[in-house]
Amino acid sequence: MIAMMLAMLDNMIVSTSLPIIVREFDGLNHFTWVVTAYVLGTTVSTPIWGKLGDLYGRKSVFLTSIGIFLVGSALSGMAGSDMLGGPQDGMMQLIAFRAVQGLGAGGLMVGVMAIIGDLVPPRERGRYQGMMAGIMAIAMVAGPLLGGFIADNLSWRWAFYINLPSAASRCSS
Repeated sequence: MIAMMLAMLDNMIVSTSLPIIVREFDGLNHFTWVVTAYVLGTTVSTPIWGKLGDLYGRKSVFLTSIGIFLVGSALSGMAGSDMLGGPQDGMMQLIAFRAVQGLGAGGLMVGVMAIIGDLVPPRERGRYQGMMAGIMAIAMVAGPLLGGFIADNLSWRWAFYINLPSAASRCSS
């Protein structure tokens, strides 16, 4: 459930941070790609992750998608930092790293539903899928609220770093 929450939350959390990001990177011409790259990565990768899960097993493929999501989250938070060459390429870096994050998120979303299908008896699946839909709705509302709080009180970078402890704990369990 946490994996689904993270994937959906990240779809929206950046929206309230975009004005700050655009100002920092002078990226007005490309700001829509920050969200679009994530959504495209998720959309393109979802059927691929599903097939990989069928071929190689759900757990290992799901853990791989968490790893890719973590890398994309960490790199998105580091975009434009001195460690990655400074702010002059920050917007392009952020767009690329959001695409990586989206690739991982596609595996999170399809993996959760496939694992529910494997573990939950057919009679009870509707309840679990309903819970997932509820979590998705909560994440879509909470994302901008949390993103705004983070942007106002911390740094826009924490909109991405916030994923690291939660997703890493999923890998260890």
